[in-house]
Amino acid sequence: MNDRQKQILNLMQEGIPLCKRPYEAIGKSLGLSEEEVYSEYIKLEEEGLIRRFGGIVDINKLGVISTLIGVCIEPEKIDSIAAMINQYEGVTHNYERDDRYNLWFTLMSTSQEEIDKTITNLLEENGVIDVINLPSKHKYKTKVVFQF
Repeated sequence: MNDRQKQILNLMQEGIPLCKRPYEAIGKSLGLSEEEVYSEYIKLEEEGLIRRFGGIVDINKLGVISTLIGVCIEPEKIDSIAAMINQYEGVTHNYERDDRYNLWFTLMSTSQEEIDKTITNLLEENGVIDVINLPSKHKYKTKVVFQF
């Protein structure tokens, strides 16, 4: 990563200007053109140094609830159950762990009833032994900004 790219990333992490030409605004503060900023951003993306660029939404203000669900699954069924879970609407993360509860995922919904229904359906799946539901009680959010 070159110095110009580091400057751009450092600035972009603090927030993208809400204007018609955000790359131009970023460029002005760094003494670069809009084209230079955009070109460096594209290079970073193509090199895999940036995997996602987007806003952060406060889901609670939108009436969305979330929970972390741990699933104890027969080892030979993990791949098929994980694939099924990935099809659920509202799943944001799904990962395997080396533990009794060997598959974990986060689930968002607009109602507790929908979350309960998903858990009930999951418990009925062949290979699922147990499910633990860990709803968020309080949000502790930290702002992480990496200085390059």
